[in-house]
Order: sequence, then C-alpha cells, then structure tokens
Amino acid sequence: MPEVDDWRASLAAEGELTAPITERLLAEHGDRGQRAIEAASEGRVKQYNDFTVVVGHEDEYIIEDGGCTCRDSQYNLAADEFCWHALAVDVAEGVEEVDHHDMFYSEVRDFL
Repeated sequence: MPEVDDWRASLAAEGELTAPITERLLAEHGDRGQRAIEAASEGRVKQYNDFTVVVGHEDEYIIEDGGCTCRDSQYNLAADEFCWHALAVDVAEGVEEVDHHDMFYSEVRDFL
C-alpha cells in the first residue's frame, strides 16, 4: 500500500505532474486536488518575502507550514487533511511554478 503523501515525493523526484502522480493526488484529495492543480497551472501560487499566498476565487489565502487561513481549513478538515490552497502550494513547488515576488505580502495587502 502506498504511503499517504507519496505523490509529493514522486512529484519532487519527477519535477512534473505526470499522469500517475495526478491520479494519486486526485485519488487522495478529490476535488481539492483538482482545484490545486488548476491554481498551480494558472500561476495563482505566489511567494512573498514573508508568506506564500494562493489567490482563490473570493480572496487570497496565506499558507504557512501546510496550514491555511481559509474557512475550509479552519472548519471542515481534520488535522491530517489539506485544503486545495495548501495542496496548490505543494503542486506549484513541485513543478517550479511558484510566482516569486521580492516584496512583503503585507505591502501588497495595503493596496488591496
């Protein structure tokens, strides 16, 4: 039986989202996995000097140590589950599609 997060290790080793990795991600996380893949492929994972942020449909969410500021993460998920925003960070990092910004997110939030 494969380890729970083996898709992450495979993604790190491959450096690309292959069909078998995608299948494992979707089998483990379902719709959240699909939304994560979409966010990563659309460049919605942004790394600032202070935080990693995922641009969601209604807001931007801060991801820190696998945790997220979204309501799904706060209210619906068990400690060993991940929202699609946190999964998107893992996917984007694995395929090197994180949008890096040499500034602090707090500076960006002042403009929003």
